[in-house]
Amino acid sequence: MSDTSNYYGDVVNVNGGENVIGINHGTVVHNDHTAQDIELQAAVTDLTRLLDDLRPNLTPGQAQTVENALPALTPDRSALRERGMILASVSQIAATVGEVGRPVMEALGRLLALLS
Repeated sequence: MSDTSNYYGDVVNVNGGENVIGINHGTVVHNDHTAQDIELQAAVTDLTRLLDDLRPNLTPGQAQTVENALPALTPDRSALRERGMILASVSQIAATVGEVGRPVMEALGRLLALLS
């Protein structure tokens, strides 16, 4: 009988390897922006919460504008860059309500800083 090996599936032999990851059966994305993405997610979440808190202080038209803007607030860097007009309209609304809108203005500032 001969020395025949039958392998049914993946076989990996590593002899003296360094930093061996293993088998990739799909797409692995190595993203150096992970910390920035977490910050972006937190900034969007914070802004959304602050806009919800601000709504009782808004006129019906302003509240509707904010309501329409909320779905556009996603933690997607390129999408947010394209939606600059939406961020500008939210900024204008926050500025018109005075001190009550200041936390929204600050959150928008943090978000815009992450986009640049």
